[in-house]
Amino acid sequence: MNYTEDNRIAFQAVQTEEVSRTFISKVFMWMAGALALTAITAFLVAANFETILPYFFSETGSSPLLWVVIFAPFVLVLVMSSAVNRLSMSVLSLLFIFYSVLMGVSLSFIFLVYDIGTIGTTFAVTAGTFTMMSVIGYTTKTDLTKFGSLLLMALIGIIIAMVVNIFMRSAAMDYIISIIGVLVFTGLTAYDVQKLKNYSAQIGEFDNTAGKMALMGALTLYLDFINLFLFLLRIFGRRK
Repeated sequence: MNYTEDNRIAFQAVQTEEVSRTFISKVFMWMAGALALTAITAFLVAANFETILPYFFSETGSSPLLWVVIFAPFVLVLVMSSAVNRLSMSVLSLLFIFYSVLMGVSLSFIFLVYDIGTIGTTFAVTAGTFTMMSVIGYTTKTDLTKFGSLLLMALIGIIIAMVVNIFMRSAAMDYIISIIGVLVFTGLTAYDVQKLKNYSAQIGEFDNTAGKMALMGALTLYLDFINLFLFLLRIFGRRK
């Protein structure tokens, strides 16, 4: 191997590292932007709840708009995940922004149920935990794939338990579910960050496809953060 070949390999290594950093930074920029949009929307809806309430409830019961707000986020996640290759980057971006707003409307209830100081404290704890696990996921040499599979199975178990507890209405079971939920999404944060890092190392250039994957990665981390926050709030939140 000659000097020119060494330079070429070194240049490719540097270029790959730059592309990887660009990808990861885009992921966290999208995630941070979505969280900010959700938080602002939730606060504004809660602040004007008396004005907005008639749009969600009528004298005959729940309005169609309420059901749209409840189920549309799930539909949007399915559409974005299944059609990511067919959608343009601009359409995918608009769907993510719309999703963030809808989630803000859905989460506005926490300002009505929990003390705002508790919400702020829980958010800070969530941010600190999320940051710590992101660093661990990005820097650890341990392969978290097996842990990720176990955590995903645990997540399915949590969902089933939560559905069952809707009918049981057990406070003790709800507390246990919340604790397990915190552990699961704490672990999933590290797993998802490592998965995104591994993907970014395989990108030759930051093209349109990589941009879409960065946005979808942001959606994954956004969901990790939101769920971690909600489970922590259920444990430590002080109700009004």
